Amino acid sequence: MTKSLSEQTENLRLGGGANQTGARAYNDRLVLSLIRQAGALPKAELARMTGLSAQTLTVIVKRLETEGLLMPTAPIRGRVGQPSVPYALNPRGAFSFGLKIGRRSAVVVLSDFTGAILERSILQYRIPTPDQTLAFAEAEIARIRSELAPEDERRIIGVGIAMPFEIWNWKVTTSEDASGLDAWKTFDIDAAIVEVTGLFVVMANDATAACAAELLVSRKRPYADFLYIYVGWFIGGGLVLEGSLYPGQRGNSAAIGSIPINGPDGERQALQIASLSTLDETIRQAFRDPDTLQRYLSEQDEAGPLPLWLDRSARAIAQIIANGAAILDLQAACIDGAFPQVFRDALIEKTVEAYGRLDRRGLSEIEIVSGNIGEGARSMGAAILPILARYSRDSGVLLKTL
Repeated sequence: MTKSLSEQTENLRLGGGANQTGARAYNDRLVLSLIRQAGALPKAELARMTGLSAQTLTVIVKRLETEGLLMPTAPIRGRVGQPSVPYALNPRGAFSFGLKIGRRSAVVVLSDFTGAILERSILQYRIPTPDQTLAFAEAEIARIRSELAPEDERRIIGVGIAMPFEIWNWKVTTSEDASGLDAWKTFDIDAAIVEVTGLFVVMANDATAACAAELLVSRKRPYADFLYIYVGWFIGGGLVLEGSLYPGQRGNSAAIGSIPINGPDGERQALQIASLSTLDETIRQAFRDPDTLQRYLSEQDEAGPLPLWLDRSARAIAQIIANGAAILDLQAACIDGAFPQVFRDALIEKTVEAYGRLDRRGLSEIEIVSGNIGEGARSMGAAILPILARYSRDSGVLLKTL
């Protein structure tokens, strides 16, 4: 069985009803959401926050504890009456795999119910091919499953796949031989993963998955509406509205790489300006070394093409943020990427400067902030996708700010 994240939300939207079974499932997931956001909570506090009766909350918490999704923590003593027992998510309540397919590597991870990454395997390559990627995913998922205790293996709920849409279009951004990418046009990766693992599979754009991971780790931030910008081989984005991940009807919301940007070289798409592929190609032409980009980023070299790329990328991202603020009245824009923190900080600093130079009359103020995860955001987000699909009434209720 396989679904995209947008199909998952559409099916739920079309259902619309609130019968007894549906209400029970919603209330269960609401409780899980509150605990995920706030940390361990006692039943009395959950009843206050949800508006449900104490008796109803007792039944819900007991059911979730019996199912292994919640666990009691140390009682809070020193008050009048019986000690209060906060309940927390049970990390072993569910496990899920994530498969990130990127430009230079594929990553398989295993996540627990809290989103913590327990296992990670990496495959490096020049160009991703379907056969090689599938063989790697099949072998690593099988290996990790074989090493789990039987009771934990039974709690695996699925595999999340995070990869760019239309991956075959990468070949137009590089002077390398990328003809092997054409095979992706006719390869159904999610169906193939279902066949070799027998697990439920859910798939999303890699930047949308990274946004889900950012939302999970930054749940205490006071931003209910923000644009997430991930600078990878291609720049991509995710969108959070009213505290929930919003993938869009077709899973392609915040497709910021396709936004036209006016600049010194005329009108180009943002992905042609503010992507690492652009920097990589510039370096490749200058140094004729296919591995220069990784050394360039790891050594934080500020010479050569980097300053110009940072300036142009910052201007493009500033325009994207202004467009988002104008259309959605966002509170914040979060910038992350597949590079070291010092590199990210430099890009954010220049983006803030570029945004300050724009004519922003009529726009509400917006904060431009740093992401929390970096390179691992897409693989972590991939592993979160099955949790969203299995334990949320909509695409983001487990991550929702309530």
